[in-house]
Amino acid sequence: MEDTIASKSEYFHRQDRLMSRILPNSLVIIPNNRPSIRSNDTKYPYRANSYMLYLSDWQEPNSVLTISNLNAARESTLHVKPRDTEKEIWEGRIIGPDGALINWPVDKSNSILDFENYLKIELKNHSNLYLITGINPEIDDIVQNFWNKDILDPRIYLDEMRMIKSLSEIELMKRASSIASEAHVKAMSISRPGIGEWEIQASIESHFTMCRSTNSYNPIVGGGDNSTILHYSSNSDNIRGTDLVLVDAGCEVNGYASDITRTWPVSGMFSEAQREIYELVLRAELSAIEACQVGSPWENMHRAASEVLARGLIDLGILQCSYEDAIGDNLDGDYRKFFMHGTGHMLGLDVHDVGGGRQGGKKGPILKSGMIVTIEPGLYFASWRDDISVPEKYSGIGVRIEDDVLITEDGPVVLTEMCPKTIDEIESIVGSAL
Repeated sequence: MEDTIASKSEYFHRQDRLMSRILPNSLVIIPNNRPSIRSNDTKYPYRANSYMLYLSDWQEPNSVLTISNLNAARESTLHVKPRDTEKEIWEGRIIGPDGALINWPVDKSNSILDFENYLKIELKNHSNLYLITGINPEIDDIVQNFWNKDILDPRIYLDEMRMIKSLSEIELMKRASSIASEAHVKAMSISRPGIGEWEIQASIESHFTMCRSTNSYNPIVGGGDNSTILHYSSNSDNIRGTDLVLVDAGCEVNGYASDITRTWPVSGMFSEAQREIYELVLRAELSAIEACQVGSPWENMHRAASEVLARGLIDLGILQCSYEDAIGDNLDGDYRKFFMHGTGHMLGLDVHDVGGGRQGGKKGPILKSGMIVTIEPGLYFASWRDDISVPEKYSGIGVRIEDDVLITEDGPVVLTEMCPKTIDEIESIVGSAL
């Protein structure tokens, strides 16, 4: 646990909160993710399951966390790989049961090789079983062999807990936000006409690695028309000198994510059309951030952004209709031709974190102090689409601006505020490292 800010006591507190909410005499089983094969005998980089991280910070694969509240007493146990010198020579040191008990927030530790026998005995003593199924089919099968009653899902309680971030979680996310902000600034500074999308990606990922962080998702680096593809992923084209590049990239620190999008001209100067769209999206983003108030319905921030975009599209002549038609009865009017996604999502141990509210105007949670959300309005004018009509001057422009926002009693706090987003700031940075 050397990289985490949270103390053992905080993890024990999370375990206690969970066990106080579920039925008495219950056993909770949290399997960790399994390694995933990339090709033949090579594996993808391993990432632990978010629920395992939240309750114990344990990051080795082939492991299981169990927590019991039998007789109203919490007992947490990590079931982990035993030490194995031959494997450690090839793949690295294994913490093992003894190390897990000393340094991790659990009451007991066992070898995972004994898990089946452990479960056979423990399930006889418990009245209820909670298991997150689908993470490890082998664990699911073992449970089915010994349990013929209902299997309950602990995520209904864990997701509610994870929505509100503790001070230690907020500190980790501030660090992730700072690292990602620095990476975006570096990418702006090396940008030039003709630069490859992959070069920008490499700059960002290099900075993440230098700061002992990892991608929280595969970066999106889309120049020109590629910026109009919401989940563009190939990052393989050169960017023309007259084009914008949209960069959506974040990192995670000890599992906690940042998520930033910035859009800039690789030439260092916005054209008139690019400036008009950029300024409109920025106004929408600032309006949505202001709507991030304690007690506010989730829809309010989406409505705030949508109203600005709908009026702006009319003012620019892109939409030639009434405001009522542009905005629609349920935020589903003509402006959605150019702003297809939601304004934000929850952020935490997962980029699209638990707690709901991800999709546009659909009902989401009431905002509470300690939540962290993204705000990310955008406008996209793809030249390749034949279902929309836009003035030629805006064809091929895609702009998204995204920040990470902490909800507090004193108003929204932008964790990514150190990442420049005004036109003057961006134009002063782009190409400055060349």
